[in-house]
Amino acid sequence: MPVVNCDVAAARERLEAAGADVQEGNTDHERWRAEHGEATAVAYDDKVVVQGNRPADITAVVEGDGGGRVHVYFDGASRGNPGPAAVGWVLVSGDGIVAEGGERIGRATNNQAEYDALIRGLEVAADYGFDEAEIRGDSQLIVKQVTGAWDTNDPDLREKRVRARELLARFGDWSITHVPREVNDRADDLANEALDDD
Repeated sequence: MPVVNCDVAAARERLEAAGADVQEGNTDHERWRAEHGEATAVAYDDKVVVQGNRPADITAVVEGDGGGRVHVYFDGASRGNPGPAAVGWVLVSGDGIVAEGGERIGRATNNQAEYDALIRGLEVAADYGFDEAEIRGDSQLIVKQVTGAWDTNDPDLREKRVRARELLARFGDWSITHVPREVNDRADDLANEALDDD
């Protein structure tokens, strides 16, 4: 459960501007509550406590300061291909890890999970306000399809590629590179940990 120490009035303004549903607090100690994406925030005097399946839906809005470059690492995992699937993603700036996450996505092929991991990482990077993204993944197929070097014949993958390209358009500059699995180990670990969670 992330705790963000911040100016809670400014955090509320940022969440409202992002389209979050902000309500008054439920107790005398709560300043306000907000729901955004799959997360809920509860504000106290000098901090915001974030809960839910995807805390980055709120922390990205509250902590994001706009601008700068981020490295986005992504990985998808599927057991059974298709089978139970999950995604992992990590955002790294010059200051270290900005955010990371892993979550189950239901039943999918490995390639579908890889695309979903890329999309989730890009969504969070965009929410943080980064304007440059250097993307790294160990799926050569995804990298080649996103850059246009390879065609995308599968209709579901084609739709996911369109979504990824829409998100990439939010960045002033971006690149995507295939890297060996050992370079992408944290995103891989997060995807597999999400699959292992019961």
